[in-house]
Amino acid sequence: MLALEPLVVGVVLAMALVTYLTKIGGIWLVRHVELSERLEAGLSVLPGAIVVAVLAPELAAGGPAEWGAAGVVLLVMWRTESILLALVAGVAGVVLFRTLL
Repeated sequence: MLALEPLVVGVVLAMALVTYLTKIGGIWLVRHVELSERLEAGLSVLPGAIVVAVLAPELAAGGPAEWGAAGVVLLVMWRTESILLALVAGVAGVVLFRTLL
């Protein structure tokens, strides 16, 4: 049976609460502040920028499997314009290419 440490459970719950409050606070702030067109444009591309910031170092340090999967991501993104589908295809591509190479 898995024993849960109370301190660990407390820390995880506290992190979840802070994450939730941050999200709710951001939504509240955006509703009460007038956004310029430039800021709206920046916020609209933020999810893609975060994905690139997280994945670019892995790609830079990667080998043929990672570069092949990046090609799959670009192809799927170009054809479907779906970030989620492209990411799923990229993960599947890395697994497949690492198995084959």
